[in-house]
Amino acid sequence: MPSRPGEEELIARFFAPLAGPVGLGLQDDAALLVPPLGSDLVLTTDALVAGVHFFADDPPGLIARKALRVNLSDLAAKGARPLGFLLALALPKDWRTEWLASFAAGLAEDAVAYGCPLAGGDTVSTPGPLMLSVTAFGAVPSGRMVARSGVKLGDRLYVSGTIGDSAIGLRIRRGEGPALTQTARQYLLDRYLLPEPRLALAPAVHAHANGGMDVSDGFVGDLTKMLAASGVTARAPIYLLPLSSAARAAIAADPDLFEVAATGGDDYELLASVSPESAPAFEAAAAAAGVRVTLVGNAVEGVAPPCFVGPDGGQVTFPRASYSHF
Repeated sequence: MPSRPGEEELIARFFAPLAGPVGLGLQDDAALLVPPLGSDLVLTTDALVAGVHFFADDPPGLIARKALRVNLSDLAAKGARPLGFLLALALPKDWRTEWLASFAAGLAEDAVAYGCPLAGGDTVSTPGPLMLSVTAFGAVPSGRMVARSGVKLGDRLYVSGTIGDSAIGLRIRRGEGPALTQTARQYLLDRYLLPEPRLALAPAVHAHANGGMDVSDGFVGDLTKMLAASGVTARAPIYLLPLSSAARAAIAADPDLFEVAATGGDDYELLASVSPESAPAFEAAAAAAGVRVTLVGNAVEGVAPPCFVGPDGGQVTFPRASYSHF
């Protein structure tokens, strides 16, 4: 095996160039973050494991970008702007220098694009599969974080973008799924490999939403979680779930894929609850930001799980509401 850099050289060569001032050049034992005046810090972390969250032979740059983006999605759901992130990286015994170079290049691309510099972290060797964990931190005006427990009676419930592309894209990545055009297949696969964090929507969420969270485990399950945390429920017309043309084509070929789309997860779209009075302003702000939002229900009194209804008004049930690791 070709010679590989040691830990200090590895950090200096691949990761120090990604560090902002808060990271102190990655030459100290810790980072130093001074919170913006009048702001609260919002912190989030996600771990990704090869064979669970991505395929070991996925392009390394895309693995890195996805790891950062799923955390940025959490910040967006809270109405926060990114300040930086920490990275813990456990490399398997057979890691290669060119793989790490591509990984770092992908990470650098998104760190710059989203204004979220590396602040520090850790690199270790593991006998197991590749694992990485990103902890991102952002800022919101003091006392103004949009919590998932903030949904109020009468709120309108919105979701950004389209749902189900990634879950169907995973089927395609596995070599499964219906016959589709190459364009549709590639679109769904791209949505699985590289989610788009809705940071452009964060100012609208912060300004107008009462409650919010990102859709990571599945639309049905995550909406249920947000409503339960808020002590309310909803009647949701599931047939109005926003779908891309590629997802519609897949579902037309295999109707069972609608349940996959509604519950499969990995969407990294945003759920937001907005009062009827603020709804027009929220919709206008979303449009100005270039982010599609769709009304998917209304918060009503009750503690039962939301009632999902079909086009005939009948209740639609799902055996599994969302993805779960356990």
